[in-house]
Amino acid sequence: MNAENADALVAKVEALAPLIAAHADDAERERRLPAPVAEAFARTGLYRVGAPTAFHGMQASPTTQMRVIEAAAKVDGSAGWNLMIGIETFALVAPGLSGRCAELLADPMMVMASSTAAVGSAQRTKDGWRVSGQWQFVSGVHNAHLFGATVGLFEGDKRVDDLNRYAVVPEGEFEIVDTWHVGGLRGSGSHDVRLTDVLVPEARIVPPLGAARDESPLMRIPLGTRLAYNKVAVALGIARAGIDAFIDLASRKTGRFSNRKLQERPFAQRAVATAEARLRGARASVFELLEGFWEKLVAGQSLTLRERAVFQIACSDAAMAAANVVEAVCEPAGTSANQIGHPLERISRDVRVVRQHVTVAPHHMEDAGRVLLGLPPQGLMLAGLPD
Repeated sequence: MNAENADALVAKVEALAPLIAAHADDAERERRLPAPVAEAFARTGLYRVGAPTAFHGMQASPTTQMRVIEAAAKVDGSAGWNLMIGIETFALVAPGLSGRCAELLADPMMVMASSTAAVGSAQRTKDGWRVSGQWQFVSGVHNAHLFGATVGLFEGDKRVDDLNRYAVVPEGEFEIVDTWHVGGLRGSGSHDVRLTDVLVPEARIVPPLGAARDESPLMRIPLGTRLAYNKVAVALGIARAGIDAFIDLASRKTGRFSNRKLQERPFAQRAVATAEARLRGARASVFELLEGFWEKLVAGQSLTLRERAVFQIACSDAAMAAANVVEAVCEPAGTSANQIGHPLERISRDVRVVRQHVTVAPHHMEDAGRVLLGLPPQGLMLAGLPD
């Protein structure tokens, strides 16, 4: 996708900014993404930017996907997270669906949710598969028309093979369990989903993540790489919102026992300058590496383990950078950053959650360092995610 089309997609998000902002407090209060925002994402095709055109997607490059997610997260972190998960889920599950139940993809308003946080069981019957289990962290599930449940296939007590599949279940047949009682990213609605002996037809048991093949270079992106850069995009958007919120505060706030505005204090000036440098540096590193990867993938080449390790370092560092940036501007903001209702209070909660996510957590730096030192990786992001 060229820069012009990428700009057009980002412009779609920016056009939705007033709607996202208007519902941000509702999302925080209700602990889910309000339906009008999810419907707007679907109506504008944003959930489908990361899938190949052969599977009803827009085939946007990885950096374009990041820019789209980043723009939404800048307005509201939870909305950005929901968009990110929607993009990720559709891109990874749609190829499997297209080969078995393509009719599910035809409606452009269809929204998908999924979870790989647990593996349920699918027992073979004469009519299909009986699926049971409970899956955690199903972001955006209240707006989902389909849920992809990660399952292992069983015949009696014996597992059919070692591969995990997705059992695709329509709304009305899965139960949402109210478990998302959190501080940060409250509006992401990342509740549990439960299935109890639900019959799933054979056609709706689809291949595992990344198993379907297509000529698009999108299908050759290593799974760990894909899962990492999307999370970074959310963190970058939230951090940018943090800097913007601080600049706005500094232009208006006069410190207690002082006659100078916050923007006139050297401490504040240094904090915002340091934050700006850290955020731009981390963002540039991820984008530069990703653009290089994309050129290789388009040319039909594969990424080396060392390249993936360096990218994991950049992604984990960028997630840490985003949290550091927000912390840096919250310090000179004083008690304002702790006031419920001030943007910095929510932003500081939201950005920490991204840094803690398993795909960009700080401990992956050590495993990537092993690779750089010539040792084999041990962590899931580099040694291999389960199928």
